[in-house]
Amino acid sequence: MRPRTLCSLALAAALLAACSSDEQGASNGAGRAGVGAGAGMGPGGAGYGAGRVTPGGEEDLVQNVGDRIFFDTDRSDLTGNARDTLMRQVQWLQQNPTVNVLLSGNCDERGTEEYNLGLGQRRAATDANFLVAQGVNAARLQTISYGKDRPVDPASTPDAWAKDRNAITQVR
Repeated sequence: MRPRTLCSLALAAALLAACSSDEQGASNGAGRAGVGAGAGMGPGGAGYGAGRVTPGGEEDLVQNVGDRIFFDTDRSDLTGNARDTLMRQVQWLQQNPTVNVLLSGNCDERGTEEYNLGLGQRRAATDANFLVAQGVNAARLQTISYGKDRPVDPASTPDAWAKDRNAITQVR
């Protein structure tokens, strides 16, 4: 084949690969595409180089690190998967020292508003305390509880409730 034809085929393959994405489940991304433990970090990692994601931005966090952790029913302690995601967030925050984040604690629809606001605050605080314990400056973190007011999945099913019991990290 001619060099021009090879270049055209390579470009087409790259564009097709850029358009594909993996849908992640509630265990690490609550249905957000491209979030998970296999995602790369830093220059040369997944999402970089093709101009798709700005390093240090919200999409960088979502696609290359993971923006949420999940909790068991009526719990605010961290699972192993949550610790893994938070460790990736620590590394990302260390690589982006000027970025501040909002940590929002959320609950499923069950329980009273008052109970869920308290539980959501404990979840956000657990998230923040872990990040601070790993060396992230507390001044870069803000916490808020939305209780049950911001469901990820509004269905009244166990699967939906599992997605709604989370803490979400957002770039500020």
